[in-house]
Amino acid sequence: ARQLTEKAIKEKKIFSIYGHYPVIRAALRRKGWVEKKFYFLPKVVQNAEDMGSLACVGRSDPTSSQPPWPSPSNKCAEVKENQEMALEKIDNIHDVMSRLVKNEMPYFLWTIKRDVVDYHSLAGDQMLNHYGKTAAFTTKIGLCVNMRSLPWYVQANPDSFFPRCYSLCTETETQEFLDDFRRTMASSILKWVVSHQNCNRSKPKSKKAEAGSSDPSNKKDPENVDTKLRGLSGQLVDIACKVCLSYLGQLEHEDIDRPENTTEALTEDEWKDLTQQYYSLVQKDMAELKEMKETISHRCCQALLNKITSVKPQTEIDGLRNIWIIKPAAKSRGRDIVCMDRVEEILDLVATDQPPTKDKWVVQKYIETPMLIYDTKFDIRQWFLITDWNPLTIWFYKESYLRFSTQRFSLDNLDSAIHLCNNSIQKHLKNDKARSPLLPGHNMWTSSCFQEYLQKRGRGAMWGSVIYPAMKRAITHAMRVAQDHVEARKNSFELYGADFILGRDFKPWLIEINSSPTMHPSTPVTAQLCAQVQEDTIKVVVDRKLDRNCDTGNFELLWRQPAVELPPFSGSDLCVEGVGVRR
Repeated sequence: ARQLTEKAIKEKKIFSIYGHYPVIRAALRRKGWVEKKFYFLPKVVQNAEDMGSLACVGRSDPTSSQPPWPSPSNKCAEVKENQEMALEKIDNIHDVMSRLVKNEMPYFLWTIKRDVVDYHSLAGDQMLNHYGKTAAFTTKIGLCVNMRSLPWYVQANPDSFFPRCYSLCTETETQEFLDDFRRTMASSILKWVVSHQNCNRSKPKSKKAEAGSSDPSNKKDPENVDTKLRGLSGQLVDIACKVCLSYLGQLEHEDIDRPENTTEALTEDEWKDLTQQYYSLVQKDMAELKEMKETISHRCCQALLNKITSVKPQTEIDGLRNIWIIKPAAKSRGRDIVCMDRVEEILDLVATDQPPTKDKWVVQKYIETPMLIYDTKFDIRQWFLITDWNPLTIWFYKESYLRFSTQRFSLDNLDSAIHLCNNSIQKHLKNDKARSPLLPGHNMWTSSCFQEYLQKRGRGAMWGSVIYPAMKRAITHAMRVAQDHVEARKNSFELYGADFILGRDFKPWLIEINSSPTMHPSTPVTAQLCAQVQEDTIKVVVDRKLDRNCDTGNFELLWRQPAVELPPFSGSDLCVEGVGVRR
């Protein structure tokens, strides 16, 4: 133990870990590193239990006839007992080695949070798995605000991969959201008209109409009722068309030279009336509007939608319901997130919140047309690694995993259990009995399983040609925007977890980016992949320092920009002169 310790001290291979990271500990020990334990952490017993539990759930004996997951309880207990006996001897050695380096400086620190250590007092050759000031992209409000600056850094439109988002912090932001809700409402009315008239054209004469002709209640004044309903629908569509035309005019800057008194903006009362009619239309599905005869309005609606789609990349994901997702700006793991489709309820939720939390809500457009697997929603957790901010160096992980909802997808129910795929939420719920038995009981797939699923349906090329490249572009764009905000400490690195949702056209949409993504082996999928990504991270940040051509596992270099030289300091030399004053 002493010889190994002396060698580690000489080679500066002393590390410290704060948090439950047995894979990192084991990987470093295999490479000759010695751990200097935090004094406020539980000692060897916890470490042995961690190692045993990981081995029990994450590994299997290839010669055993038992399935790798889950192991029978007796077998697992027996294996764990044998491992603990072996690990007790090993940990006794490591415990001795840890005491031998108690006065040494650790050169590698892996913590669950950056604030565990004094970030600014670290020596230049100490490695840390965190950067400072990453809130610009690891918080919902930071990503929301900074994505708007993307065109200043890259020739790309953030609306093409990031659902539009508003920070409900100021009256200006709130008004922008309200305007967006109303525009989306207007375009949804046009979509509704087009979709229903297309359905009616493809069907024979409505049986409902024929049945209605024999209903005595419909014979009171059929002409008056029919005329009234058609008048209502015509007015609704006409106003929606005007709103959409006005929006298109703003995009083309036609409103710049227009006199202010010529604008035909709706009054607040007119907006409220239109909103209530819209709610009745899409949520109660007014049958009378389905009886509209095909007129010029259908062609006008379709033409307007085509124009809007050409300038607004998110028209497809907007759907018909105008659903938005309201999130606390700085929380994680899906806490306090709700879906709503009524603007007044959204604004009331934020308004009733008490300071200072009322300034920490963001609202983001919900993707109403996600890709489904067996009628179930899912998202993708994709890892990437930053090893330098100047030059910006991004490593992208080739493996990812899908997280399924426990419930079948439906827009008629806005319960978070249906629409949020976070494992921290879904693990507390039981799988819906009506859900497809083809889905995994633990609600996760590896990306390799997903590719097999696509291959069986003749869409195997979509992963390599659409999904994977688009996720790479989204991460690169997001990091380039955040680069100026992050504290770019040399010799630091950080692993992040990005969450994506696929649209029906296989296009990935970036939802959020998480720092310190969970590495808990909660399912067979995470037991395998989380251990793998941690070991590969060590390969990139430790092994590659000594050998630039070493194996980097499943990490591939995604982006490395030329280093940006800092401008030389040309100011005056400043000094302070004087004498100390003693009391």
